[in-house]
Amino acid sequence: MSKFLGEIRQLGYVVPDIEAAMEYWATTMGVGPWYYNPKVPIEDYRYDGKPYEVHNSVALANSGFVQVELIQTRNDAPSMYRDFQEAGHTGLQHVAYWTQDFDNDLALMEAQGFKVKMSGTVGENGRFVYFDKEDYPGTVIELSEVVGPKGRLFKTIYEASVGWNGDDPVRPFPSLSEI
Repeated sequence: MSKFLGEIRQLGYVVPDIEAAMEYWATTMGVGPWYYNPKVPIEDYRYDGKPYEVHNSVALANSGFVQVELIQTRNDAPSMYRDFQEAGHTGLQHVAYWTQDFDNDLALMEAQGFKVKMSGTVGENGRFVYFDKEDYPGTVIELSEVVGPKGRLFKTIYEASVGWNGDDPVRPFPSLSEI
């Protein structure tokens, strides 16, 4: 358990082929079902404080209470995912902590010397930040707000994983405005 933010709730993997990665995780690892979004609707995306239009494909599934996120970048917008790939890495890029008290947890991390490198919003009350500290590849920390539709989506993904029998391994993301 983190001394600051509680339990790690998500492991984020940057992959070169998200479809192949979902197939591997579902058939070899037995993790699923995968909720796939070919273009995540990120609003107010910023990298080093500057706005960019980013296009990422994301797939989410749970293994117990830990969510696995697969990420494939689809354009050349600056991002920590692209930085990771350009450094010659693939695989685990970040760990995420989920919060229902985003402003206070962000202030806590900043008081500990963490600086925001990448940020954005996915749905109402779905802010996220990635901090710039990374001593080892795969140890970027994400703080993700889960009080709005994104939190309800994450609950749906977890519930679908309980007792999953391998059927319907890839499913579309529900609309965040409808969940």
